[in-house]
Amino acid sequence: MATADEDHSDTEFSPAVSLEALEKAGRELMSIDGTPLAIFAHDGEVRAVNNRCPHMGFPLVEGTVDDGILTCHWHHARFELSCGDTFDPWADDVQTYPVEIRDGTVYVNPNPERDLPPAEHWATRLETGLEENLRLVAAKSAIGLLDAGVEPEEPIGTTLAFGTQYRESGWGSGLTILGCMTNLLDDVEPEDRKRALYTGVRHVADDCAGEPPSFDQPAFDTTEVTFSRLKSWFRDCVEVRDADGAERCLRTAVAADYSAAEIAELVVAGATDHPYLSNGHVLDFANKAFESLERTDWEHAETTLAALVEPLVTAARSDERSSWRQPIDLVALLEDTYGGSVTETSGLESLAAAGGKTDTDEPWTPPTDLQETLLGDDPEAIVDALAEAIRQGATTEDLAGEVAHAAATRVAQFGTANEFSDWNTVHHTFSYANAVHQFARRTDAVETYRGVFDGALSVYLDRFLNTPPAPIPAPGENDTGRDPDAVRQAVLETFDAEGEVNEAGRLVSEFFDCGGDTADLRRTLGHGLLREDAGFHTLQNVEAAFRQAELAADSSAGQVGDGDAREQRQRVPLIATARYLAAHFPTRREAEQTFTIAARLNRGEAIHEAGDSN
Repeated sequence: MATADEDHSDTEFSPAVSLEALEKAGRELMSIDGTPLAIFAHDGEVRAVNNRCPHMGFPLVEGTVDDGILTCHWHHARFELSCGDTFDPWADDVQTYPVEIRDGTVYVNPNPERDLPPAEHWATRLETGLEENLRLVAAKSAIGLLDAGVEPEEPIGTTLAFGTQYRESGWGSGLTILGCMTNLLDDVEPEDRKRALYTGVRHVADDCAGEPPSFDQPAFDTTEVTFSRLKSWFRDCVEVRDADGAERCLRTAVAADYSAAEIAELVVAGATDHPYLSNGHVLDFANKAFESLERTDWEHAETTLAALVEPLVTAARSDERSSWRQPIDLVALLEDTYGGSVTETSGLESLAAAGGKTDTDEPWTPPTDLQETLLGDDPEAIVDALAEAIRQGATTEDLAGEVAHAAATRVAQFGTANEFSDWNTVHHTFSYANAVHQFARRTDAVETYRGVFDGALSVYLDRFLNTPPAPIPAPGENDTGRDPDAVRQAVLETFDAEGEVNEAGRLVSEFFDCGGDTADLRRTLGHGLLREDAGFHTLQNVEAAFRQAELAADSSAGQVGDGDAREQRQRVPLIATARYLAAHFPTRREAEQTFTIAARLNRGEAIHEAGDSN
């Protein structure tokens, strides 16, 4: 950030070096009021800059000055000497300082007025980090913005807008990760919030790098179209993979000020007209888009939700996959229940009408054997059990929660003798079931029941990955009497070694048995996640587990069984994700190295010198 020479009062300037000595040496290193200064005599002028290269802190006094350009020798960042502006966007501008010559002595003002306050400076740098896909700049910006007191929703909104504008193929893993990190902000320590923001920003930047921008299709000129007609049009366009038409319908629904619940109904209808689109990613993408808007600003809904159209119309449809057709035709089971085809809802509407409740009716309570059925090997029994539950008054939220718990159990019981890639198979079902559950809390659309059935049959298809099932410790089984904080530290240590999958799950159970608080465990698991080079699915898995554990702790989830059963509902998602983390860690932790460098730079440390990396 450059500062030009100006007239200042004597109290602002301090003597630095004699002009004769400076001209003889060409440069001098001084420290005034704790500010390290590199002072140069070049082309008959005297210039002063901060000695720390803004890129990675190397001493600029050891650089080269030629033709008005100061070059840092460490990474060859170049700066216009008089104003400090960089030639290289990855380097940031170097701070310059006003100088005056008095009676043969160079005076420097070490505390000039800054061009921009820190919040504005780091907001600008965040945009550069996104545009140029610069990880170090993204890390410094995330840290700088939160240190400046900026609420994280502001840079999240900036990143969300960038990701939806500069990726023609629409919503992808980067924006989904941003949504996951947004949801984790309240679960982790303040320093890890910076890591979470950095994680979201860098993945969006990477996802958009080299991609063509998105060119919007406008909403229709009229907003008088009824919601039911727009919904029908939208579904028809998605069915024939007409991205332009689907986008115009969706944008029109938002422009017409239909409620968030109605827009969610439109999206969930299109995303469940075929079962389990793209291994569940499409509905999960949609859920993260809505969650991002709920955390930032619904005013950006039109652009944000339009990014969902491309992955929706290009999605792989599970009713076209052999695993859903043979040896048992699962799609036929769904068609019979839905009303004749996978795009129908009339059968579900009839079931829901039969189970209609009044305000005085007792809430639906799941049968004691429902989880056993959902985790069983009879798909017809699964479909029948869900249909009967609807007849008995089970809401979409009720059943979505049941399926999500079954999906979490699949992850918690994943057998480590399976191929490593099969972790993703059970994970996809879990993240999809979580998305269905979140949509069921957002809208009472009957189409959400289709997501419930689709998720349940995906749980069924994953059954062989629990053969044999890894045991889930029962409450009280691991009550060692240890300090819960020591157990949390032991959980982190399992992530430092390979193959500690079962031990990680056992330690989570021990933590609860020893009286540990769930919020403390989430902070520990969140830290373990954010210090690693965690991939897309791992980041998704932890966030979904946190949400499911949180929902299980709500009173609405306390309808199930005795106290131990309710307690287990809260534990299973966290046991599941601890095992998943242990299977995928440790990593090289390259992102953590970048974050640590950024944090040290923002604190004013010299990176090229040995120092504490914490």
